[in-house]
Amino acid sequence: MRKKIKPFIFFPVLVLSACASKQDLLVVEDNVRKLKTESETIKTQSAVSYSDIQQVRDDVSRLQGSIEEISHKNQQTFGRLGMEDSLLVHKVDELESRLQKMEQYIASAKRDTLSAPSSSHLPPVPLTDAVLISDGEQKLNAKNYAAAREVFGLLLQRKPLSARADEAQFFIAESYFGEKWYEKAILEYQVVISKYIKSSKRPAALYKQALSFELIGDAVNARARFGDLINIYPYSPQAALARKKMQ
Repeated sequence: MRKKIKPFIFFPVLVLSACASKQDLLVVEDNVRKLKTESETIKTQSAVSYSDIQQVRDDVSRLQGSIEEISHKNQQTFGRLGMEDSLLVHKVDELESRLQKMEQYIASAKRDTLSAPSSSHLPPVPLTDAVLISDGEQKLNAKNYAAAREVFGLLLQRKPLSARADEAQFFIAESYFGEKWYEKAILEYQVVISKYIKSSKRPAALYKQALSFELIGDAVNARARFGDLINIYPYSPQAALARKKMQ
């Protein structure tokens, strides 16, 4: 009788054990779900944080690039301003030298007039602006640079407000360029650029000044002048040449 009862004694225990295991399994599954949810939340927050950090890094990089660009532009601007200040300082001495040469030319012209034969009844040829420009260009083309400068200087002395004064100034710069005295040429071209704002010679003056800088090894100012020419006179023939130089 006792042997038949024993299995029934352990059956409730087994049922309770099975129930406990299922309950534990449910708890574990619930914990796993919570952990997965927390993991996904952490991943999402991490992704957002990483995106924010990357955005900050990008903003810092852009700011650094802007600062470097501004610094580079400031260096170029200060370089050009320094050069123009230097040109203005040296220009005073240059003007005094030209005035002395013009005075000598006038004195020589007066002597030639007084020594001319009295029997000649031909009227003197008036020294108009056109005559002086033509005479100066002939001397310039003949590479008689000093004589050409005297003629152009005479026009500037007699009629500083002449409509052709800008041409005379430009050709004076050209005479120095022809002599390969590029530092002097830079100064004289600068007068055309600064003083004769509406001159048709201004694009050529910018281009030839840039070439002069290039020929003395000053690549920074040469490139700056080529850039100025392209920006101010984009459709001029000289701007097309400047673009080729900057390629």
